[in-house]
Amino acid sequence: MDWLDRMNNAMEYVETHLSEAIDYDQVARIACCSTYHFQRMFSFVTNVPLAEYIRRRRLTLAAFELQSNCIKVIDVAFKYGYESPEAFSRAFKKMHGVMPMSARDKGVSLKAYPRLSFHISIRGDVEMNYKIEDKQGFEMFGVSTLINADGENPYIEIPRFWEKCISDGTVKRIRTVAGLGEHGQIHAVLYNNQGESFSYMIGYFLPQNGLPQGFEKLQIPLQTYAIFSTGINPDGQNDIHGLWKRIWGEWFPSSNYEFANGPEFEMTYDRGNNMYEMEVWIPVVKKSES
Repeated sequence: MDWLDRMNNAMEYVETHLSEAIDYDQVARIACCSTYHFQRMFSFVTNVPLAEYIRRRRLTLAAFELQSNCIKVIDVAFKYGYESPEAFSRAFKKMHGVMPMSARDKGVSLKAYPRLSFHISIRGDVEMNYKIEDKQGFEMFGVSTLINADGENPYIEIPRFWEKCISDGTVKRIRTVAGLGEHGQIHAVLYNNQGESFSYMIGYFLPQNGLPQGFEKLQIPLQTYAIFSTGINPDGQNDIHGLWKRIWGEWFPSSNYEFANGPEFEMTYDRGNNMYEMEVWIPVVKKSES
């Protein structure tokens, strides 16, 4: 119940500060985790980024106020953090489909996003395979791109990046310089997370003879990882998307670990006979006792 209490207390803080600048660091402190960890977990549990949830709640309350009294649009705009009535009107129309002044019209249809709260649900009937391992530092090489971290964007942009690297021969070149066969499996690294975006590298462990021409190098420090497996499946049909969601939505809330800011990995292994396994490595630290 501690996790539920912490999350609901964090939501109480958000709710009572919707008409002020919300301190994300304070929200995370109430939930007893880092700011990045809280935002990542919130997004996976609720399927909406924290910033988007706050925006929806503010525009919901703004509509209620415009309907119930004669408050000026400009006053509502400033109350809920918009720098100008024009910016508020654009956001209001994008969500509700009408301009703020129209919210007072009889019969107008508006959207309301209720206050979010966390409750116990029956989940976890499907086992999760994981292990905690300490890894020495190592180096990776490959090619990278910047990924938009909001919502479902990573699950669109990352496959698109893989398709590009396969079609332009980059994946083949990585396999060649890494000494892998034609169908040798390579890996991916998520790193340099800035909240709204992160870097994503497709690559492999750096060869002993150094960095191959045309690629970039990434230094990975000594780290403890929680390592999760999709299990072995034919033809690479692994639900890596679902595994990420379960890690953040089910494992982290009930574990004694939290995310340690560092590179994350998607490792792919050829187990023979067209059987493949994928692992997600997430850097972790034990939660403090406080």
